[in-house]
Amino acid sequence: MNRFEKLLGNKNQADIEYLDGDYNLLVPGDYVICGMSRAEIPLENLKYWNVERQEPYATAQLAIEAEKKYRDKK
Repeated sequence: MNRFEKLLGNKNQADIEYLDGDYNLLVPGDYVICGMSRAEIPLENLKYWNVERQEPYATAQLAIEAEKKYRDKK
């Protein structure tokens, strides 16, 4: 990303490896996509994810719903 993209408001999706309590930024970007709502999550707001499924969530409630959804499938 160059300095003009920030000024123009262009955003890029990040690629992240989710770890226990942390994550590795594989491809720099401004946001990731929520695994449940498909909403953009700015990286500065990223707090919830599942390591096994490598899936981020926009809110704690969505993380809980995802856990219930996947638990019921087993």
